[in-house]
Parts: sequence; C-alpha cells; structure tokens
Amino acid sequence: MAHASVASLMRTIESLLTSNSPMQSQICDPREELCALPEKVSSLEVFVNNFEKNNISGEMTDLEVQIKEVATIVEHKIQLRVTEVLENDGNLREKAHERLSDRLQQAAKDIDRIWKKSTKIQEKVNEYTIVEKIMVGRDDQRERLLNDLTTSYSGEPKVIPIVGMGGIGKTTLAKEIYNHESILHRFDVRAWVIVSQQHNKKEIFLGLLQSTIKMDDTVKTKGEAEMADLLQKSLKRKRYLIVLDDIWSCEVWDGVRRSFPTEDNAGSQILLTTRNNEVACYAGTENLSMQMNFMNQDESWNLFKSEAFSNEELSSEFETIGKKIAEKCHGLPLTIVVVAGLLKSKRTIEDWGSVAKDVTSFITNDPDKQCSRVLGFSYNHLTSDLKACLLHFGIFLEDSEIPVKKLMRSWMAEGS
Repeated sequence: MAHASVASLMRTIESLLTSNSPMQSQICDPREELCALPEKVSSLEVFVNNFEKNNISGEMTDLEVQIKEVATIVEHKIQLRVTEVLENDGNLREKAHERLSDRLQQAAKDIDRIWKKSTKIQEKVNEYTIVEKIMVGRDDQRERLLNDLTTSYSGEPKVIPIVGMGGIGKTTLAKEIYNHESILHRFDVRAWVIVSQQHNKKEIFLGLLQSTIKMDDTVKTKGEAEMADLLQKSLKRKRYLIVLDDIWSCEVWDGVRRSFPTEDNAGSQILLTTRNNEVACYAGTENLSMQMNFMNQDESWNLFKSEAFSNEELSSEFETIGKKIAEKCHGLPLTIVVVAGLLKSKRTIEDWGSVAKDVTSFITNDPDKQCSRVLGFSYNHLTSDLKACLLHFGIFLEDSEIPVKKLMRSWMAEGS
C-alpha cells in the first residue's frame, strides 16, 4: 500500500529532525532542504490515506503505484546518503554531506511532482462530485445533449446553445458533457474558453490554441488575425469539440466562427452557453438549442438536502424547515447551493429559521439582480477576515486565471 511507504518515509525524515537522534548529532544542523520535507510528505500522506480509504477509481490505483515507488526510492536514497555521512570522517564526510544535501533537494522535487499529480486528480474527483450534486434532475437534458453531440453526420459542425439565466447550471452541464467518457473518445480535439461580457478576441483565440497546439512564447506575441489563422490550421481535418462558455453577443460569435473549419471536419461540434436568447437563435443550429429551466420542488429539495446534509439523517424539524427554504429558492441551483452550503455549518433550528427569513429578502424577478443578491447573501455571512480575503479577488479580471502566488502576496501585504 502507498500509505505504508509514505508513512515510512515520514518516520525517516522525522528521525533526522529529532534533536536527540544519533543521526541528527552526526549530520549537523537541520538543513533548509530537510525542514521543507515534512510538510510536503505529511500532505501527501493525508491524500493517500483518503483515497485508499475511498478507493475512488482505476486512475487512483495507477497513481497509488507511482506514489509508493517514489516514496520507497526517496527513503532508500536518503538512508543511503545518511549512512555515508555516519561512516566517513574528514573530507569524505564533507563530501557525503554535500551528496545528502543534493539528495534532500531532489527528494523535495520528487515529492512536489507526485503531489501535483495527486492534486490534479483530486480536483477532478471534487469537481465530479460537485457536478453530480448540481445536476440532480438534469438527466434528460444531459442525455439529449450527449446524443446530439455524438450522433454521426457529415455536414458542417453543429452549433448547440445552452440557454438560461445566470446560476441555472449552464456551465455545470457543459462541463459534465465536456469531460464525459463518450465525448473524450469521440473527438480528436477538445477546447474550452470562457468568453464573458468584457471579452477580448485575442484572449479567446489564445485560450482555444492552448488546447489545440503546443504553446510557446512566440504564439502570445502574434496578432489577432495570425492567431485566428493558426487556430483554423490546428483544427483542419480533425473532429473537434469547441466550447464557448458565457457568450453575450452575436458580434463575438461572428468574430470567432470563421476560425472553425467546416470542410473535412465531419462530426465536429460547437457548444455555447449564453444568457441571451438572441445569441442562441442567431448562432445555433435549428432545433438544437437547449433551454435550462428552473428545478421543480422535488429536484430543489434533493439538491438542497445533498448539499446541506450529505449522508446525515434528518430530524423531522430540520426536514420541514429545509423544504421551506428550498422552496423559497425558486428552483435556481445557484441559490440552493449557496444557501445549503451556508447551513451546512449551522445546526440549530433557530439559525435555520433566521436564514429562511433572509432567503425571502433576496429573491427577485430580475435574474441578474438575483445572482448578485445570492452572492451578497453568502458574503454577508462570512467572518470579517474571510470577507477581507475574498475582496482581494476583485483585483483580477472577470473569468481570468488567478495566479496563487500573486493572490497570496496580496493577502500578506494587507495582513489578511
């Protein structure tokens, strides 16, 4: 088992750092390289323990083998270098110290590499779990969309819009489809880009190219027309699936559609998500537009219950008030998930009654205002320190990638 190997590595590292250890007295002061290892290995140990317990998937099993191999090799080489230090004197010991230092640096890199792999897989698992919850009651729409995307045909690429108000689940449905096994096997190329209201055509092309070609710095320096041409060439004679997420205007569609080749691309598809019915009618292939509707009462309650309670048993009191709260969310998945997530940490009927009153205050007939109010409601229930941290996200452009280091530096500068 990988967990046993990682735990053994952790014990070896801890023994080197123990002040009364005979190895510590011979190896000299704890080096920076050695001090950085316990946290990395400890995080990996927690991860391995969790996925071994859950036995999530075959992909995890493959990763488990890799983790076990890395942990075993790292531990063996550290022990080998430590033995060299203990068994030598004078210049030989000094050289052995240098080799040990090099080995610890390499160990940190090895652990980092395998940790990054494990984190990516865990993110996929978490995302799938979230999608599974939010897609309660959307089985018919999911199956219809999968069928539309995988049905064989020989004409030009079909354009399928998913239409609905903000928070209704358009992007969630598109993500589930995009990562579905049948889609992975069907298309030669898949590319996803977030368009957003404040769009930049060059950034759209760049986002799509990142999934279709091997990127280098020269691509980023190209002009809009050159990028469009490069995108078209990269998709030529391939069966592709393009997702344009959150597209707001017909003008944007006109600006990018010419870059999607239509000849020798049998079976290619383009998926749009939009709040704008005009965009859906203008860009979409006839009769293929999918309207996302509000959840009915049963679907709302099932989503609320899965988010707020997970697998816990419900008392009749909580079930009664929970159903009332779910009903007041008016079938909007975003509202249900936000409210249920807030109540997950509250376990008194009084707290739930207070939230039930608050929910009514932000329900409105204006879809855009409702999204803002829902998010404002969630923000108002944060602690003051978390509010400060969240506000720092406003530094970055909407729908842009947020560099973790830059965000953390911003927090540190403000003492958050």
